Amino acid sequence: MRPGDLIRYKETGRRITVLTAWDSLSSSMVESAGADVVLVGDSLSMVILGHSTTLPVTLEQMLHHTQAVGRGLSKPLSDQPLVITDLPFLSYQCGEDKAVEAAGSLLKNSCAAAVKVEGAEPEVLKVIKRLVRMGIPVMGHLGLTPQSVHRLGYRRQGEDERAQEKIINDGIELQRAGCFSIVIEHVPSKVATQLKNHLRIPVIGIGAGHDCDGQVSVTADLLGLTATQPPFSPALIDGRKQNIEALKGWVLQQRHEVKIPTKGSSQQGPDYLPSSHMDQ
Repeated sequence: MRPGDLIRYKETGRRITVLTAWDSLSSSMVESAGADVVLVGDSLSMVILGHSTTLPVTLEQMLHHTQAVGRGLSKPLSDQPLVITDLPFLSYQCGEDKAVEAAGSLLKNSCAAAVKVEGAEPEVLKVIKRLVRMGIPVMGHLGLTPQSVHRLGYRRQGEDERAQEKIINDGIELQRAGCFSIVIEHVPSKVATQLKNHLRIPVIGIGAGHDCDGQVSVTADLLGLTATQPPFSPALIDGRKQNIEALKGWVLQQRHEVKIPTKGSSQQGPDYLPSSHMDQ
């Protein structure tokens, strides 16, 4: 899968599916599920690393997790999903040279074939144009942009006519800058529809209604693994509760059924092998 394939999918009306992954286990599941795109989102800052926003995650951490995602993919390269990695906060806002170095490092040292950046400010557009000229495919991101949490919060964007017009214009500018697709997050569905109809490149929605060229979701949210859910991404299963109950069952079983050898016992059966010998 390559970035250009997503544009061809839009042209033929094939809906695009995007799921996040953060390590080899999650990427293996996403690949097996048949997703077109694996997004190594900076949402891992919150979902996996325990931060309250996406801002603290570093470029080194994004590279580390992207490399792990690559190790979880097992299909032939031509059949693997497209891997896109978020450029984290301050890796591209500080100028074109720094952005090229950051994005180039991700593509050079991992399985990522593209990067995603947020916003369409003049400075960001310059960065996108430079990245594209350097051969680095870029996905844009409009609407709710989590790296702007201190300015925008997590509230829905594009609520008034002026804001909606700006999102449409920003999408046009991102396409002109060379983006191969755009994520549109937490906006009224009519805004996403208008953007989709205006652009040649795919518009991938999250909390933006169903009339998009595709949908993206945080895998941990869909599986119900997080303690709280975004209002626009309901869980498909109560995975957190199911997993906790399964683990509780195991813990209780071990406490009641496994005998702990007393001090000086000569019993050395297989039940007492340390975990490091389990596979020997």
